[in-house]
Amino acid sequence: MSSTRLTPRLALLMTLPPLLWAGNAVVGRLMVGHVPPMALNALRWTLAALILAPLAWRVWRDAAAIRASWVYLLALGTFGVGSFNALQYLALETSTPLNVTLINASMPLWMLAVGALAYGERPAPRQLLGAALSLLGVACVVSRGAWSALAQVQFVIGDLYILIAVIGWAVYSWLLVRPPASMREPRRPDWDWAAFLFVQSLFGLIAAGGAAAVEAATVMHAPIDWRNPWLLLGLVYVAVGPSIIAYRCWGLGVAAAGPAIAAFFANLSPLFAALLSAWLLGQWPQPYHAAAFALIVAGIAVSAWRR
Repeated sequence: MSSTRLTPRLALLMTLPPLLWAGNAVVGRLMVGHVPPMALNALRWTLAALILAPLAWRVWRDAAAIRASWVYLLALGTFGVGSFNALQYLALETSTPLNVTLINASMPLWMLAVGALAYGERPAPRQLLGAALSLLGVACVVSRGAWSALAQVQFVIGDLYILIAVIGWAVYSWLLVRPPASMREPRRPDWDWAAFLFVQSLFGLIAAGGAAAVEAATVMHAPIDWRNPWLLLGLVYVAVGPSIIAYRCWGLGVAAAGPAIAAFFANLSPLFAALLSAWLLGQWPQPYHAAAFALIVAGIAVSAWRR
């Protein structure tokens, strides 16, 4: 794999998504019992699509491009929009934040695995070392510096959901940078970022809406608690921050640095989640937060190092 120099702009682009996704995890946990998980994901992307629709005017005049690449667009929508966050919301119903964070921390390894198996991209030793350092940093966060806590982890069905979600996100990230010929120059449609994300959300809503319908028909969940004054605010946040802004920044970062390096930045999400939780609980960061940050940043630096 080729190495990429990290500039301040690129580092910011890839730091914003994990920060916003950390807030998404907090909001998703708060929504348990108020909105069923599949319904939450469908509502999130419906609202995001409505916000993007006025900005995506190029799509409305280019139906031929959609027909030519519908399989690719359906794959992007299913892996990136329809499944990842739905599975995360579902996992939080039965799994613990510790388990979800630990499994999510395997993202760099799955990025490297998908790149090697599907695209013949052999990981460099420094990338494997960077993945190990990043995992140590996340483990430091979730164990709060008490490593014995990791030995007490018990796995449940929610852990399988988040594992599937992580693998799907790795596939989604590689699809972004290895599109088919119909989505590459000179045949690529004249879509800006809003139009491209809008199309992804439309195809993703096929999977998200279908999952929400199955959930409503087969699973016993309490109805959506529309009387909750925080519900609308939470929906606006997950539709704008973790969806539109984070996906835009992630797409730019992946295109510039590649999926493998971008995955190391995703491991900042547990650290941000810990800091947000500590702030909401009125607790100041502890020394293990600094140690975790140092390990994760070291993993990023090692993976992106160039001679």
